[in-house]
Amino acid sequence: MVGRKSNHDRAFFVLTAINLQPFSITLVRRYTIVTLLPTPQVKSMHITQHSTSLATALQCPNCGRLYNIGDVQSYATCCNQPLFTRYRLDQPLHQVVDINCHTIWRYNRLLPVFEEQNIVSLGEGGTPLYTLSALSHQHEVNIQLKDESVNPTGSFKARGISVAVSKAKELGINHCIIPTAGNAGGALSAYCAKAGMKATVVMPRHTPLTLQTECRMYGAELILVDGLISDCGRRAQQLVAQTGGFDMSTLKEPYRLEGKKTMGYEIAEQLHWLLPDVIIYPTGGGTGLIGMWKAFTEMKQLGWLTGKLPRMVVVQSANCDPVVQLFRQGAIPTNFSATPSIAYGLAVPTPFAKDLMMDVLQQSNGTALTVTETEITIGMRNIASTEGLLLSPEGSATYMAMQHLIADGWIQEGENVLLFNTGSWYKYRS
Repeated sequence: MVGRKSNHDRAFFVLTAINLQPFSITLVRRYTIVTLLPTPQVKSMHITQHSTSLATALQCPNCGRLYNIGDVQSYATCCNQPLFTRYRLDQPLHQVVDINCHTIWRYNRLLPVFEEQNIVSLGEGGTPLYTLSALSHQHEVNIQLKDESVNPTGSFKARGISVAVSKAKELGINHCIIPTAGNAGGALSAYCAKAGMKATVVMPRHTPLTLQTECRMYGAELILVDGLISDCGRRAQQLVAQTGGFDMSTLKEPYRLEGKKTMGYEIAEQLHWLLPDVIIYPTGGGTGLIGMWKAFTEMKQLGWLTGKLPRMVVVQSANCDPVVQLFRQGAIPTNFSATPSIAYGLAVPTPFAKDLMMDVLQQSNGTALTVTETEITIGMRNIASTEGLLLSPEGSATYMAMQHLIADGWIQEGENVLLFNTGSWYKYRS
């Protein structure tokens, strides 16, 4: 039974394990979904007993209200929060992870697509985890890097978009609209092309030409807007109202989160179920941060993870740091203003899921901090010349944030630190 919860004690991630056997995964989650009014082009979905997924419903993380997963949904309108997917296991599962699959779809039972023929995949996931030996020796901590730049379309956005487009296909949606700082637009364009769906991408005019051209090459409709992603979001909402297309904005639909959570599963598997002490994550809209924490808390409850969960760190650009402001001051200043950053993915002035990001930081005993544009540039050069890796500006931000945290004593000598490179350096060339 789902009851109402106060903001103080709300169950951010609630899950139950039943009949858990060694090396098998038996997962029950209580998650969230929001209902979107179906448009004429959308059909309601019938869930059969032969479905691949164990998903049962969508749920508001704040009050617990359930939303029908068989209908098109957006966000939890009851509390103006993102929706989480809830899964059910009422019998033992001998195999949940498909060991013969090396994409995110190895976790297909814990993803929300019911029929395998609806999966739209370009080979996303299974990205490498590097040990940065030289930098570890230099900083006297054990540094690893999860490199998402090798995903299809060159960024971590492929994970969430693969799941979201797959679910959109299953629900009968044929037109997706997305506001983007760059990489999400390229990913949506590619996956919609694969699925035979129309994609409309709304992007800041100052975005590098490489990212603009990518969308056009995949056949997407590209609309350029003066300003940041928040301005693109307003234009996208107008287009949704005008065309009946589906809004794929960050956490305004439930399923990009499910794709992003697979980063958490992969990290746990790659590290043999022993998570690092600290994870530093470049944060814009927050889907990856929230998704990983969702995965970690699920696995903890299921018995996959027995040690401490990581302290989660949000890093933002000093040019656009609403989450850092909220963490430090308890509110985003009324006179807050943002300017563009070379780390395009960090320039999100009004993140929809700010409350859930605060939950992650509080529950993990984490922190939030900024780095400057100059530091980001220095970091890219340092890692390239030391470790032979070209990081995106967002990835560089995690490295520079680590140095601040070491200097402040927040990260201690000998601790295990995981950095994230969320995209390919090559995509940021003008």
